[in-house]
Amino acid sequence: MIEIPESKTLSLQAVKALKGKKVIKVFPPSYVHKLAWFEGDPKDYPKLLEGRKIESVHGHGMFVDIHFDSDVSLSVSDGTNLRLIQNVKEAPKKHQLLLVFEDGTCLAFTVAMYGGIMAFKGSLENKYHIGSLNAISPLDEAFDESHFYGILDAAKDISAKALLATEQRIPGLGNGVLQDILFNAGIHPKKKKSSLTEFEKEELFHSLKTTLRKMTEQGGRDTEKDLYGKNGGYKTILSKNTLDQPCPNCGGKIVKEAYMGGAVYFCPYCQKL
Repeated sequence: MIEIPESKTLSLQAVKALKGKKVIKVFPPSYVHKLAWFEGDPKDYPKLLEGRKIESVHGHGMFVDIHFDSDVSLSVSDGTNLRLIQNVKEAPKKHQLLLVFEDGTCLAFTVAMYGGIMAFKGSLENKYHIGSLNAISPLDEAFDESHFYGILDAAKDISAKALLATEQRIPGLGNGVLQDILFNAGIHPKKKKSSLTEFEKEELFHSLKTTLRKMTEQGGRDTEKDLYGKNGGYKTILSKNTLDQPCPNCGGKIVKEAYMGGAVYFCPYCQKL
């Protein structure tokens, strides 16, 4: 899933590998995916994208925006996989979009569970995309303690998971990166905002900043793939990869529970409720 570390990693890789490349052929979806959504009809994407050159790539929140000449853009959201393929013959037969460049390489877009692929001219009228573009990222210096406390104060008395990973209060911060942020802060995902001490609030702020920065600097999480299909370099502390391992702090057993439509991982000893 594309979250803050992955959107930054993918955009940095893509701008280096794709800038200046010209699209010569566009293949619309090769099959119908009920949870893949598009801006307009993807059958019109060849007319919009063929002949365009990539000028820049911008990663923000859970989005990666590819900007072409003539004010044309292609934005993908959380759940969409981007892969740079060196030969079109090696491209996946099942795809939601395939761009072929004049040098023979291609960019494949696939969706597993759900995901958005949105080609457009001008600006995209999508509230989540607009909100992400206008938000201050935790990776920026402007996301300081004052900004974080403003988010805290505006929220109702909800759990730590709900606070950080719902309502797009912090665009691109989802259930994936949430696990290590809360572990490093020593906060249980179900702990209510009203029960957080001032010390815990400070720990949560610093963990949010430092954990996301580390994830990004190391090329995303090891549970996710980059532009070349390789796992990210950041070794997750709490994830499906580490469930059978002991807590790195106390040696206790890590717990996995279903909560708020997804799984949460935590150490019941280091993250007391």
